[in-house]
Amino acid sequence: MLHVRGRGLPDGEPVEWWIADGVLRSEPVAGAETVWDGGWVIAGLVDAHCHVGLGPDGEMPLQEAIAQAEVERDAGALLLRDCGSPTDTRGLDDHHDLPRIIRAGRHLARPKRYGRGHAIELEDEWQLPEALAQQARRSDGWVKLVGDWIDRSVGDLAPLWSDAVLHAAIDAAHAAGARVTAHVFSEDALPGLIAAGIDCIEHGTGLTEDTIAMMVEHGTALVPTLINIDNFPEFAAGASKFPLYATHMRELYASCPQRIAAARDAGVPIYAGSDAGSHVEHGRIADEVDALTGIGMTPTEALGAACWDARRWLGRPALEDGAPADLLCFQQDPRDGAGVLSRPDRVILRGRVF
Repeated sequence: MLHVRGRGLPDGEPVEWWIADGVLRSEPVAGAETVWDGGWVIAGLVDAHCHVGLGPDGEMPLQEAIAQAEVERDAGALLLRDCGSPTDTRGLDDHHDLPRIIRAGRHLARPKRYGRGHAIELEDEWQLPEALAQQARRSDGWVKLVGDWIDRSVGDLAPLWSDAVLHAAIDAAHAAGARVTAHVFSEDALPGLIAAGIDCIEHGTGLTEDTIAMMVEHGTALVPTLINIDNFPEFAAGASKFPLYATHMRELYASCPQRIAAARDAGVPIYAGSDAGSHVEHGRIADEVDALTGIGMTPTEALGAACWDARRWLGRPALEDGAPADLLCFQQDPRDGAGVLSRPDRVILRGRVF
């Protein structure tokens, strides 16, 4: 039995919690040991776009996936929305020292239209509705499709699916009880996905005034993965055989801050995701929070996008009576930047101190 006391966020008011049987209690618990007194106490961070179990060529040994999750825990990310993984990581749920994971099953793509070994590749696009429904039954309430990728026949980014297929597939996933998200870099794939009722867009570097308005109308969320967008110049440099694609990627990189800022200003719900496990190392959610301030979010708003607001969006509690005791303690204000946020002074996961 434990006891913590400090200041909470977003309001900065004093908070005091007791922990018994792995959950938070607002009423005193006799005999509780005070393990934190002063500073700041917040719910564990959320990385809303993270790939535990994804290696350079796809599937990896489970022990390596465990090591990835440990890095996330130590950086304070205690709830991960695993946005597509070829490794079955459900066994990690038995490890009470690892973050909680919300899985989206495996990516779904067309042949040779995504990273090697990352996705289930569908020969016929009309296989997508049933494939999404199958992944919904294997997931934790989310499924993931690849909305666009380089098409070597045209030498540029291009959508993978027709509008009719997207409507049928997203309806099938919703009927199976799952929300749907999609990898999207370019402009062309966005209208069909949003009109079909997709719940979230990952990256969104091709947003325009029209598609931002569509997202507001449909209530579509955005996880921009800004620290991964920093890799676009490298992607372009490695694609000399496809000059149209390389130029497009450089243009998307250059315009990304303005496009994501416009989405934020229009009222699109934005959440923090690092895209760890692809071209981004694990444990960098604090850097993504910093990047969100660069598109106009206040420090409190940006932290909320990786904490209390993200938890509400994912249907998971933050700090409230009876919630799982997953929290972070800081001597310094965690809104003071990644140097503070990435190094919590106490990590408490499932009621245990790390």
